[in-house]
Amino acid sequence: MSIQASNSVSTLYALGRMKLGERNKAESAYEQHLELLKRAGELSWYKFEGIKLRLADNCFYTPDFILMKPDGHIECHEVKSIWLGDAKVKIRMAAELYPFKFVAIYAKTKKEGGGWTVEEF
Repeated sequence: MSIQASNSVSTLYALGRMKLGERNKAESAYEQHLELLKRAGELSWYKFEGIKLRLADNCFYTPDFILMKPDGHIECHEVKSIWLGDAKVKIRMAAELYPFKFVAIYAKTKKEGGGWTVEEF
């Protein structure tokens, strides 16, 4: 019996999740962006995987970044290249349950001019 390679999206990504506290390439780049905002005074504080939110019994959501704006408002930022599994359901549910602003951040390609695209929930 031979195993055929699949053309599905799942074959493009490594199996499993990254270890707690490890950043992927997009998260590392976004953290550099946040650090520049902090130094410019546009951001007071941020932390990678700084909180874990309970959505239901045995169901949690950990935003990639939690940050505080200079006016004291808290935001949860999720850095994505593609939505897989239940990730979008979890961020929408968290936005309904918690009084924070939830934001998905997508890296733009060099061809698109770089930078970030933002989707609010």
